[in-house]
Amino acid sequence: MKDCLHKDHGRKNSSQAHAHESGASRVRGHVDIADTTGSRLLLTLAFNFIIPVAQVIGGSYANSMALISDATHNFSDFTAILIAYFAYRIGQQGASARNTFGYRRAEILAALINAMILLGAAIFIVYESLGRFRHPGVVSGQIVMWMAGIGVLGNGLSAWLLHRDAKHSLNVRGAFVHMLGDLLTSVVVLVNGAILIFKPWYWLDPLLSILIVLFILKNSWSILKEAGMILMNATPRGLDIAVIKDSLEQIPGVCGIHHIHTWDVSSSSRAFSCHVVVADQFLSETETLAGAIRHNLFHRFGIDDPVLQFETPQSGNGSLLCEISSRGTERT
Repeated sequence: MKDCLHKDHGRKNSSQAHAHESGASRVRGHVDIADTTGSRLLLTLAFNFIIPVAQVIGGSYANSMALISDATHNFSDFTAILIAYFAYRIGQQGASARNTFGYRRAEILAALINAMILLGAAIFIVYESLGRFRHPGVVSGQIVMWMAGIGVLGNGLSAWLLHRDAKHSLNVRGAFVHMLGDLLTSVVVLVNGAILIFKPWYWLDPLLSILIVLFILKNSWSILKEAGMILMNATPRGLDIAVIKDSLEQIPGVCGIHHIHTWDVSSSSRAFSCHVVVADQFLSETETLAGAIRHNLFHRFGIDDPVLQFETPQSGNGSLLCEISSRGTERT
């Protein structure tokens, strides 16, 4: 155990000032994003309602299952963007006495519902595509190309609208990735239409539909896995609590770190709690140290909601994990 009485006040004060400055910059950036995110999501929502409606009408008229499957995928992304918009709006309400973490996990519950919708859409597409393999019909390549072109234009514009906010918001970034996927899918359907104009390969239409289903299932599994990990309060992906412990114990004045918990409050916020062992001192003397710890957690690990419990060496002899977590029977 290092010397708990050794303190580097100049370094801590500098870290605290830097943390305050970075926090202020983050708040200013958040205000800028909040001014545009809602309107951009609404505009993207409008595009992703018009596109699938046009594709369903065109796909039915052209007898193209690939176009209808692309429309189904686009409509599921309409739902995803709607979820992102409501999650954005609900998240503005903040914490309350009944919901002390706020309403940020509403987006996780909604993501589970959206994943189930995607799975249902995939089952429908597979069922229809298998029927087309057995009884292929004539597909109008020109109509397919026109409708897929609408998808390329609309999805490309939607991705462009969300690109800026996607750099700052994980919620918007998820919608942005959906739009990129739709853009690629529409390009595939566009190529299918071009081939059908010159070659009567009508089997290609249901085959591309199956490929689109594989893309949908991949995204659905990713959503289900991430949402499940968040709801289980699992350690966020990319974080190693042993590395966090070692990093914090390098800060002058910290004698030890134990009883660590870290979890995702939502897809864009990480919480953290631990016991910090320090030399016996007045509580007010730990304020500078707490600032240095928070600075380290935020700038190195992206943890924005830390809770620290300070203890003296006489009582701070716990393990890395809390006993209630590892055995489920004892309380610390």
